[in-house]
Amino acid sequence: MNSLSDTYQLSNGVHIPCIGFGTWQTPNSDLGVASVKAAIAAGYRHIDTAQGYGNEASVGKAVKESGVKRDELFITSKLTNTEHGYEKTLAAFEETMKKLDMDYLDLFLIHWPNPLPFRSRWQEANAGTWKAFEELYQAKRIRAIGISNFRQRHIEALLKTAALAPMVNQIRLCPGDTQDELVAYCRSKGMILEAYSPLGIGKIFEVPELQILSKKYSRSIAQICIRWSLQMEFLPLPKSVTPARIKENAEVFDFELSEDDVTLIAGLKGCVGYSQDPDTTSF
Repeated sequence: MNSLSDTYQLSNGVHIPCIGFGTWQTPNSDLGVASVKAAIAAGYRHIDTAQGYGNEASVGKAVKESGVKRDELFITSKLTNTEHGYEKTLAAFEETMKKLDMDYLDLFLIHWPNPLPFRSRWQEANAGTWKAFEELYQAKRIRAIGISNFRQRHIEALLKTAALAPMVNQIRLCPGDTQDELVAYCRSKGMILEAYSPLGIGKIFEVPELQILSKKYSRSIAQICIRWSLQMEFLPLPKSVTPARIKENAEVFDFELSEDDVTLIAGLKGCVGYSQDPDTTSF
């Protein structure tokens, strides 16, 4: 990967920009609009939001005000936990399109595989949701469909009734939390791995090994982590609302980590904690 405009190719041939701008915990406000506009101005062409983030309207407004054509951007949203099942999914999708004020989505994901409201029947609920996803995809309302936070058992259950395999799995991937078996399984099924919380929700800045590498490469710890994610062939989704950091997080294409340092970073087991078990979440 040599620039922000470089892409991965999904299993259906659609190209997805190699870094996405994350918006988790970004408010649905003027600040939210400004941060997305700053990202687009810095060269990001891939914006990641979700129904559960409550900021789709800000993302849509920022896209409109950015001056960049819609078809030059890649916009992702995710189905919230209360709306699983065929009919609910279709209605929730229409609500997302209203909030974004867009005609189509580039990528739509099931945000969590086993949310509390469907814990006793998550397989059936996911099957209904995926049927709706496939119909929206066939109708060209969505250019690609995928999943988030799915472990292998959830994917296997989904594939029993799916006509199309998910094209993406967005999971927590950061230094010391590399989910190697799941990554290998997803890749065997043709999925691209998107890495949310690539900076470990900020905890990474306290890790001594990353501080040392920051000095070694004369790069910020955030840049080291994002570069590492790319060299792991993940698709990182860094988040910030600070224009200088948004720009800095995109400047990761003019240096390379050694193979030893990539391995070192991957091996910092638990340095920023581990991903939640989707079968025991409280939401």
